[in-house]
Amino acid sequence: MAHSAQARKRHRQNEKRRAHNRAVKSDLRHFIKRYRTAATAADAKAGEVLKTVESKLDKAAKRNIIPTGRANRLKARLKRMATTAAKK
Repeated sequence: MAHSAQARKRHRQNEKRRAHNRAVKSDLRHFIKRYRTAATAADAKAGEVLKTVESKLDKAAKRNIIPTGRANRLKARLKRMATTAAKK
């Protein structure tokens, strides 16, 4: 356990940040799953959900919650999913 006041404060800050980052990642996974179900069902709301997912991915990458490359890769894969669903 941390002994100095500075180390205790850093521990508190890290716990708070970790909880926030986990909540953001969980929310992101929820929206990605929601988009995938909408895209496979050829739902009309899939486009709106895709916009939301892209926005959340960009924000998470900007805040260093997820790597930028991962956000770009996920966006590309989700867009590809939309185009393949539209072709069917």
